[in-house]
Amino acid sequence: MLRSCNLLLIFYTIVICFTAGNIEAQSSQLPKDEVDALKEIATELGKKDWDFKQNPCDGNSNWSTPKRKDMPLYNNTLVCNCTSPDGLCHVQSIFLKGQDLAGVLPSSLAKLPYLKKIDFNRNYLSGTIPPEWASTKLEFMVVSANRLSGPIPEYIGNMTSLTVMSLETNLFNGSLPVEVGKLVNLQNLVLSANNFTGEWPVELNNLTKLIELRMSSNSFVGKLPNFESWKNLQMLEIEGSGFEGPIPPSVSNLTSLTELRISDLKGGASEFPPLRNMTGMTKLVLRSCNIVGMIPDFVADMSELRFLDLSFNKLEGGIANIESLTNLEATYLTANAFVGPIPEWLKSRDTRYVIDLSYNKFDESSEPSTCRDNLNLFRSFNGGNFIEQGKCLSMNPCSEDQYSLHINCGGGRVTIGNTTFEADEDPAGAAKFVYWKGNWGSSSTGHFWDRVISLNDYKADNISAITGDEAQLYMTAHLSPLSLTYFARCLANGSYTLTLHFAEIVFRDNRSFQSLGRRIFDVYIQDELKLKDFDIERVAGGVDKALKEKFNVTVKDKTLDVRFQYAGKGTTSIPSRGKYGPLVSAISLEANFKPPPTQENSSNRKKKILIVVGAVMFSLALILMILFVAWRKRRNRNLMEQELRGLDLQTGIFTFRQIKAATSNFDAANKLGEGGFGSVYKGTLADGTIIAVKQLSSKSRQGNREFVNEIGMMSGLRHPNLVRLYGCCVERNQLLLVYEYMENNCLSHVLFVNCRS
Repeated sequence: MLRSCNLLLIFYTIVICFTAGNIEAQSSQLPKDEVDALKEIATELGKKDWDFKQNPCDGNSNWSTPKRKDMPLYNNTLVCNCTSPDGLCHVQSIFLKGQDLAGVLPSSLAKLPYLKKIDFNRNYLSGTIPPEWASTKLEFMVVSANRLSGPIPEYIGNMTSLTVMSLETNLFNGSLPVEVGKLVNLQNLVLSANNFTGEWPVELNNLTKLIELRMSSNSFVGKLPNFESWKNLQMLEIEGSGFEGPIPPSVSNLTSLTELRISDLKGGASEFPPLRNMTGMTKLVLRSCNIVGMIPDFVADMSELRFLDLSFNKLEGGIANIESLTNLEATYLTANAFVGPIPEWLKSRDTRYVIDLSYNKFDESSEPSTCRDNLNLFRSFNGGNFIEQGKCLSMNPCSEDQYSLHINCGGGRVTIGNTTFEADEDPAGAAKFVYWKGNWGSSSTGHFWDRVISLNDYKADNISAITGDEAQLYMTAHLSPLSLTYFARCLANGSYTLTLHFAEIVFRDNRSFQSLGRRIFDVYIQDELKLKDFDIERVAGGVDKALKEKFNVTVKDKTLDVRFQYAGKGTTSIPSRGKYGPLVSAISLEANFKPPPTQENSSNRKKKILIVVGAVMFSLALILMILFVAWRKRRNRNLMEQELRGLDLQTGIFTFRQIKAATSNFDAANKLGEGGFGSVYKGTLADGTIIAVKQLSSKSRQGNREFVNEIGMMSGLRHPNLVRLYGCCVERNQLLLVYEYMENNCLSHVLFVNCRS
């Protein structure tokens, strides 16, 4: 009985578990219409790796890929809400980031009625915002870093449930529609890195719930918007937007601000904006805003301030009033008109903090006795030659004038043809002044926002291949988030040709979000703007293409400086944050005039002249000696010939051509023998006479006199037992005797020394 009860209990337990599992499986299923919608969405996006054989809502890795450290920008997550009253699951969020999807924004999103969040950041999507989206209940919409284009459609005003809308880094253009002002629930609005134009619509003042507003790198016109109604703003970014100053007084109402970034305003001078009540500020950037006057005392009350950038303004006076800002990690007061002494507290600041005071007018007497990597004082002092000032350079005085300079920016020493480019391998920094060998150096200002200062990288490496004779120059480049200056000193005054070498080696040329970056910066030479809104990729016609920009420059005071400056334009998040700003591969400088000879060059020149003169004299002497020897030999031959002709010879004188023809050019086949005096050849004259030719050897002991005596003696003898002498030849250093040829080899008994008969 007990056993039967136990079996019955087990049976009921199995039934209950199976039923519960069945219910759970059913409750985690998507409705068929939502599954069909996902299939359409995948087709429109170009997403091919969704596996519809698996349940999108059970958390499997195909529909919800775990995050990986080696792919921090990648996200592949679909989130379902399975707590709906109808007992079914519904798609609530879709996050597809960093996947290079190359389709369009899917209109089928409207078929997911419970969808609230989408994030398609860092893909390759094109087109515009579909009209079907106007009927959705989206709250979170991020489509940044794609290829979306055209104006923002007016029907976007119907998406009133939106709290977050990010359109950053796309190709949107035209004026902002007033309908955006209907999105009254917006808390985060990001419009940066597009090409929006026109004035800021006053209707957007209705967005009173805004916490974050970014509109940098656009082409707006007119005055800055009125900030009065955005009292909840905590982050406001307006860099390189095209707006005119001044910063309106209504900015004082933004008391919740913790981060304010405004830069590169057009228009005239203005006073420091009223920020007195912003005591919670942590990051303050008012760069290139044409601000005049002194730093107001209320800045010292911003006790939470960690980053302060007031560079490229017209501020004056001293800087002692910011001493109380002990939390400052980075201070940029570059390119103002600050005067007076550099405060002692600043010179003794902990090396963890960076301070840039370059391009100012401080008292030179207050300069620190040593140079520091985190305190940039390049051209910081008043009067005289700006570059030559400073103890760092005064320790390396110019010894002689220079007429050329070649720098491989960010790379090692490289030789291209006959030109050697010097290495520039210093890692640079947020406020760093570097000098090399005393005759050139660099000044680096700024750090990449949203990145830890110590993790900033100011060098770019090429990950592809650039071909050509100068390819080595484009393997590395120097990168800067704000301002990078290269200076040359000890130059001879005069006209030079300056060549700046560029190549876009960070962005890629493929169907990827990594190809969507836009690098835009300005170039100043001798403080004069030469290139405005310069875009390497656009001018070169693509990435990984070498580009040279040449300039005629005039060097005065023996110095030259070239400044590359970021002015708020371009993208800041492609391929990742910290890759924007000026990028330069190499710098070449060559004089357009012939350098005068130096004392060393003059000495070397004299040595070279002496060597050349000596070589010429030696050559002349050698030639004269050869000519003399030849003349002497010829004279001897002529004398001998005259002497022979003076004898009463009964023989003839043959030419060398006759003898050569008779012996077939002294053919070895005609050789009869050889003795100590030389060789004997058989020959036939033109008239058929057979002869024997005795050729006097250079090794023979028989000299010219003996030769003449032999001819004189033999010519007068006539006897049947003596061989007859026909004549001789004295030409071309040859001494030849022509005898009668004796048959049966008797001639050898006559002519050779060992004859016994």
